[in-house]
Amino acid sequence: MGKKFKVAMIGQKRIPSREGGVEVVVNELSTRLCEKGYAVDAYNRSGYHVSGKEFDVTGKKGKYYKGIRIIVVPTFRNGKLNAIVYSFLATLRALFGRYDVIHYHAEGPCAMLWIPKIFGIRVVATIHGLDWQRAKWGRFASFVLKFGEKMAAKHADEVIVLSKNVRKYFKETYQRNTHYIPNGINVPALKPVNLIGEKYGLEKDGYILFLARLVPEKGLHYLIEAFRETETDKKLVISGGSSHSVDYIKKIEAMAEKDSRIVMTDFVQGEVLEELYSNAYLFVLPSDVEGMAISLLEAMSYGNCCLVSDIAENMEVVGSHAASFRKGDVADLRKQLEYLLSHGEVVENYKKGASDFICSKYNWEEVLKKTCMLYKGKRRKKNG
Repeated sequence: MGKKFKVAMIGQKRIPSREGGVEVVVNELSTRLCEKGYAVDAYNRSGYHVSGKEFDVTGKKGKYYKGIRIIVVPTFRNGKLNAIVYSFLATLRALFGRYDVIHYHAEGPCAMLWIPKIFGIRVVATIHGLDWQRAKWGRFASFVLKFGEKMAAKHADEVIVLSKNVRKYFKETYQRNTHYIPNGINVPALKPVNLIGEKYGLEKDGYILFLARLVPEKGLHYLIEAFRETETDKKLVISGGSSHSVDYIKKIEAMAEKDSRIVMTDFVQGEVLEELYSNAYLFVLPSDVEGMAISLLEAMSYGNCCLVSDIAENMEVVGSHAASFRKGDVADLRKQLEYLLSHGEVVENYKKGASDFICSKYNWEEVLKKTCMLYKGKRRKKNG
């Protein structure tokens, strides 16, 4: 039996976890790589899930998860320093791992990818979005993120992007060719109302669903403002954990308290998550900034009618198979909400085609195939 091709994953907070899109992608890729006979080490950050330790399912140091070796890297609790310290320590550890490739995820961790290049190690970087644009970061964090972006553009052997908009940005800003490999999605099994009825009093088609991290760039404040001005018996369900945005969470909670129709579930996973997706009347993603929203892919895979902000990253995903509104425009969001709430036949038409469209367009096996080609230095064409 020959030596296994060895891969290191650096950039995720923790796997297995749904703390963000990066974690979902790393988990999906890593488990499939192991199934194909690759050896994968995932460098997890120490600490607990951002929504509380009760959601933490991370293996301890030296443990394996679905064939993936989990290596835990110590980090500071300070959110501003967490990613950069983690990436530095994970990179130093990875230098001694005899990896065939180190795969960095997200701009912050990419700040350290020049180090393995000094030692001749192959490096692949996935840019999940232009993170420095996100509202939650201060001046220092934004600098680190932009530096990581530059390091990826200059030093990575291959750069993967999740949207055509970001591919264009790298070409225009750094004259760097990148590979467009969007995320995949699994075909889900629909679940009837059970736990969400018991826990939150929800009924099928009786609520509008927002599911994402509670951070400013996801645009939840627009949705709450528009919903509060909309006459409907349906509830607005807000599901998602925090991500070092305490002031924003307080703002959202204060807004939600003024409308008894708003239900805040905090972070959800497992069967509760599946039931929420399966039974929503409408899924809304009002983002100002996105990379490629996993929650949007998942919502469409469950056959939901989706209403999204018209940023390029969202429209690239949904095409003509979802409704949209002008980014940041509360009045237009309210108008679209009212239209969809009063036109059930339009909602049903969107629902009918959503799952087949998204599941045929985005496939994890195709993502895996293209990524493995880059690991081994093979390309179909120069500009990916």
